[in-house]
Amino acid sequence: MQTKANRTDTVLRDAEFDEELAGILAAISVVSRRLAKKLLALQQQDAFKGEGGKPDGQDE
Repeated sequence: MQTKANRTDTVLRDAEFDEELAGILAAISVVSRRLAKKLLALQQQDAFKGEGGKPDGQDE
C-alpha cells in the first residue's frame, strides 16, 4: 500500500473540484452550527419547563 501521494497525483488534481469541495464542507459546517444552537436552545427550554430551575439542573 502506498502511503505517499505521487507528484503526478497532486498535479492532476482539479483546482475547480477542490474549490467546490471546500464550499460544500463550509456549508456543512454552517448547517451543523445552526443545528447545534437549536438543539442547545431546546435542551435549555426543556430544562426550564421540566424542573423550573437552572438549565443545567442545579438549583442553589
